[in-house]
Amino acid sequence: MQTLYISLIVLLFLLAIADLVVGVSNDAVNFLNSAIGSKAVPMRTILIVAGLGVLVGAVFSSGLMEVARKGIFNPELFFFDEIIIIFLAVLITDILLLDFFNSIGIPTSTTVSVVFELLGAAVVISLLKLYETGEGLGGLKQFINVQKASEISFGILISVFVAFGVGAVVQFVSRLIFTFDYHRKLKYIGALYGGVSLSAITYFILLKGTNSITFLDQNIIESVLDNKLLIIGFSFVFWVAISQILIQVFRCHILKVIVVIGTFALALAFAGNDLVNFIGVSIAAWQSFILWQEAFLTSGVLPSEFLMDGLSGEVQTPVFLLVIAGAIMVVTLWFSSKAQYVIQTGVNLGRQGEGQERFKPNFLSRTVVRYSVFVGQTFSQVLSEPVQNKINSRFTYPEKAFGYKKGVAKPAFDLLRASVNLVLASILISLGTSYTLPLSTTYVTFMVAMGTSFGDRAWGRESAVYRVSGVFNVIGSWIATAAIAFTAAGVLSLIIWFGSYYAIAVLLVFALVSIIKSALKHSKRVKFERDHKKFNKTDIITINEITKESSENIVKVISGINNLLLDVVNNLGYHDLSRLKKSLKSQDELDVVIDELKDNVFYYIKSLEETNVEASKFYVLTLDYLQDMVQSLAHITRSSHTHVSNNHKNLLFNQIRDLKSVQRDLDEVYGHLVKAFQSQEFDSIQQLIADERKVLEKISNLLQKQIERIRDTENSPKNSKLYFGILLETKNLTKTSIALLELFREYYEEAKQEF
Repeated sequence: MQTLYISLIVLLFLLAIADLVVGVSNDAVNFLNSAIGSKAVPMRTILIVAGLGVLVGAVFSSGLMEVARKGIFNPELFFFDEIIIIFLAVLITDILLLDFFNSIGIPTSTTVSVVFELLGAAVVISLLKLYETGEGLGGLKQFINVQKASEISFGILISVFVAFGVGAVVQFVSRLIFTFDYHRKLKYIGALYGGVSLSAITYFILLKGTNSITFLDQNIIESVLDNKLLIIGFSFVFWVAISQILIQVFRCHILKVIVVIGTFALALAFAGNDLVNFIGVSIAAWQSFILWQEAFLTSGVLPSEFLMDGLSGEVQTPVFLLVIAGAIMVVTLWFSSKAQYVIQTGVNLGRQGEGQERFKPNFLSRTVVRYSVFVGQTFSQVLSEPVQNKINSRFTYPEKAFGYKKGVAKPAFDLLRASVNLVLASILISLGTSYTLPLSTTYVTFMVAMGTSFGDRAWGRESAVYRVSGVFNVIGSWIATAAIAFTAAGVLSLIIWFGSYYAIAVLLVFALVSIIKSALKHSKRVKFERDHKKFNKTDIITINEITKESSENIVKVISGINNLLLDVVNNLGYHDLSRLKKSLKSQDELDVVIDELKDNVFYYIKSLEETNVEASKFYVLTLDYLQDMVQSLAHITRSSHTHVSNNHKNLLFNQIRDLKSVQRDLDEVYGHLVKAFQSQEFDSIQQLIADERKVLEKISNLLQKQIERIRDTENSPKNSKLYFGILLETKNLTKTSIALLELFREYYEEAKQEF
């Protein structure tokens, strides 16, 4: 029996390691968002600073099981075997849940997930206990601290709105004072701003430290807490002096200093507080095992008879486990691509200016933006025109203010906003901690970033509906986190209760398969985004570069069309619905490529080095032809899928043979076309056009042949409709590719004459 439970404890620690990896991937956005978005320092430096913060925070962590201290459930009323079921259900659920949110790039709260997982699992086990004893539902309140869970939920909800509102107001005022061209003002009031910011961050570190470091003398802790104002005052004077020295003597950019120190502070706070969300459950299980083992060796008490009174207090974590956990977190920070994906969500939603939007508008976002515009217009009528012009001038966004060179991506937002994000997050979390208010560091930091984006006018008329939709999607996922965590943990605990060790084995296999599938899917998405990476909008594009850029677009789209046409014709011949569904997904990917290229037309033309209307027209027409080709293929793909999905008759053998013949001819032409454009050798364009005209002639002959077939033998209208549709769309596709080649030939000949 001991061996069995030892195995379960080892399993729980292995699950804790997996939970650390997925948890850090999700929570990295808390402290990396501002530094990465503003490009304050190189990425390597950001990761080193954050890694040090995580290590220090892990070592100095209180090691207390946060959820146990908050009393979500009363462990003294549960037996040892029941506690193990709860902890197993919680960890398996947490890994799957956080990995899911990482995969879709949504930052959620690890605290909320663990709290509601424990709540869900404990409620189900409590109900089972009540059922066995014949008690009614009224007995549930003795097992679960419903009031405490409600306070946590309400407190977190309030913190979301407060963080957004405060972020918007403070950023608006900061921008009014400093404007985007803040460098000159920093020479005069930079030391004052640095003193305020760094003293706030210092207080944040001290407050979190005194609440976390276990080896500090109680007198020191009480002294810090009793002299808050004095500490803040001395800290302010000290940092003003240091900031002045850094600015005047060492010529340091004070905002970069604030961002770096703020990143360290939030990383420290994350490790000091959220670490126990990942390993606290496993530590509690280990402590439970030790308590039961001692009782078993002395009195032979069984797991189903041993009440967990020992867990009612604080569950302390050994320092060596905290160090190991901190090291795992640092490694995850450096190598997790999912962490980078989650960070991109916050950075993109808060970026200054337009660009590719990830989220689609919805009814709620459209409504909010519409009424916000109305309120803004109404409010502007109250202010005089000179006042409006003065305010608007403070928010003018000069490109030269950033000073980034060609080929180097501009920051998503400037250092002023990054520093406000970090300072405000530190202050709000400090206040919440000081007044023992429940809050989520993820929710606070994210909503502060969204509030400062709004206050900084980063959400313009062109992007507001997408950004607001993104924020609503993230907030909706937070609500879903609590609901899914509660339900899933409850269901898993129920399965383990009745399925015992067989259920545990099945659930572990399921979790492993799910994570592997998620990793493969994420890897595929990363590869797709890398292969279809858009040009850098910050580059100044010359006429010479248009030929290369257009060639790459043609190769990308033609290759996709050629491969997909081959798949569709083959799958249609096999009458294979599952493969045609995959073809539909490939078609959607082609549509995305075209949409992204079209979205970039404005930026591409605007960034041309020379004012050349013909070059711009050539680029636009190239994309138009490519879009027409993709649309023709889309009709072929979707009509083929619909035909097979509706269980219509297979195409005749002769029809499939003819379609494959056309496809082979196009495959040969497109193969030569791709090679020509990849090698930038366009002398064969005329021959490619001649070859495609032969394909057109073959398609015309096949159309005539099908007309004769209908008059003589064909008796399936659905087959004829599909066959005609494929041939006609292939004809359109071929005609469009001929027009594209002719356009490119003309432009290439003109370019050769110019250069």
